[in-house]
Amino acid sequence: MAGGGELETDVLVVGAGPSGLMLAVVLARLGVDAIIVDGKAGPTRESRALAVQARTMEVYDQLGLVDRVLAERSPATAVVPGAGSRPFGRVELRGIGEGVSPYLEVTVFEQSRNERMLVDALGDLGREVRWGHRLRRLDVVAGDDAGDGERAGAASVIATLDGPQGPVVVRARYCVGADGAHSPVREALDVPFEGVTNEHSFYVTDAAGVTGLVDGAINIRITAEHFLLGFPMGASRMRLLGVVRDRDLDEAGELAEDTVKHLVRREFGVAYTDSAWFSQYRLHHRLAKRFRVGPCFLVGDAAHIHSPVGAQGMNTGLQEAHNLACAFADVLVRGMPDARLDRYEAERRPVGRILVDMTDRMFGVVTAGGRLARFVRGRVVPIIGPVAVRLLPRLIGGRRVFGYLSQTRIHYRMSPRTSGRDPVVGRRLPWLGGDVDNFAVLRSFTWQVHGYGAYEPEVRAIAETLGLEWHVFPPDPEGRLDPGLVYLVRPDGFVAAAASARAVPGGPPAFREQLAG
Repeated sequence: MAGGGELETDVLVVGAGPSGLMLAVVLARLGVDAIIVDGKAGPTRESRALAVQARTMEVYDQLGLVDRVLAERSPATAVVPGAGSRPFGRVELRGIGEGVSPYLEVTVFEQSRNERMLVDALGDLGREVRWGHRLRRLDVVAGDDAGDGERAGAASVIATLDGPQGPVVVRARYCVGADGAHSPVREALDVPFEGVTNEHSFYVTDAAGVTGLVDGAINIRITAEHFLLGFPMGASRMRLLGVVRDRDLDEAGELAEDTVKHLVRREFGVAYTDSAWFSQYRLHHRLAKRFRVGPCFLVGDAAHIHSPVGAQGMNTGLQEAHNLACAFADVLVRGMPDARLDRYEAERRPVGRILVDMTDRMFGVVTAGGRLARFVRGRVVPIIGPVAVRLLPRLIGGRRVFGYLSQTRIHYRMSPRTSGRDPVVGRRLPWLGGDVDNFAVLRSFTWQVHGYGAYEPEVRAIAETLGLEWHVFPPDPEGRLDPGLVYLVRPDGFVAAAASARAVPGGPPAFREQLAG
């Protein structure tokens, strides 16, 4: 585009990392007019984020992309904790997650591959990223100043971009900052990014010729002074992550890769021949005070950053984008009021807060420098670790552990009227498993009425009253879904409300409340 150009759109997405690309793909799939821009020349080549959890795999399935992930991934079928060079045993992910999701492994599919796949998917939908367009200025326009036509009376944004051929102005109804930890969108909105910077340095390397770790598993090793995470990347390759103390840095505060090679051999008995990538960075735990400011929203690293312990960050951003894109479609395509978009912050910021707090605590446990902490890591953990690996999944509940790791236990607080006392409401739709794939119908990305063992004519009557798609399935063998109820399922796969399976004039009030936005 020549300099001085102007564009109009409903949604401007700033940032084409995993979160921004997911948002753009879902918006395209749902028919929402959107533009995605990024100051980079193309997708990321190096990948800090690595693992794709089960809930994200379900989203990729909904988008018709999961087969590509499965074809290119490196599966991690187990978690193998240990102390020093000694593993304690294996926790098989399939064993603790059976029946929860169709995807029972941690899928190693690094950030760069996620980005390339989503760029291709966006192209298949007839859209593209405007690379080389960097945000220079973002102005929020008050409703009274928004001009004539459809945008009159509603706040909007004017973004000035530096493009390859000169400045470009984009006028948009909404803007989403998916532009990373140093988000210009967040800074333009003056949203505080609250939290702390950890005192230690983190290293990450994509290592080849790795020995001393268990192949095909996520390895967790700990000593009195250090810890190591190893993620399988296929063919004796592993992503290694760990923490170094300030004494390991040189006078310029930099970390030499040879220092890390010596450290992991000494502490963990791990060696590798060479690496495709090596990096060092300080770790931050921060959460944006707001996820929505008027017509502007934050997703991914622009909204929260934290330790990679648990491999949750990229997945959280992808799911935020999925949630927000479905909400945009409810407003811009289905005609719900703008207030529907308030649900995004109400639902996703608590998830981000829990994630930042949890990873901060976990990181603190493995890096605390006190004498007691070092004693526990160096002397106590090696003794109790092998017993804990066998007993903890049983004591805590294997499904619960898998649910937290896979992000399938996320719970949104719906209104008291729509949630009632049904534990399914506010959660992602339970998967039936077996020969009944109740997730397949979610690929239409529509609001739906579901019945599980309910009387089919009643389910059909309720759905037709509300003008919705409907499906009847056999009873849930685990009893999570009540055969006496019908369930309102959102396009993002979350259960919005439950009501009696008996049809009433106008449809269940709880359903009407949700559909009204």
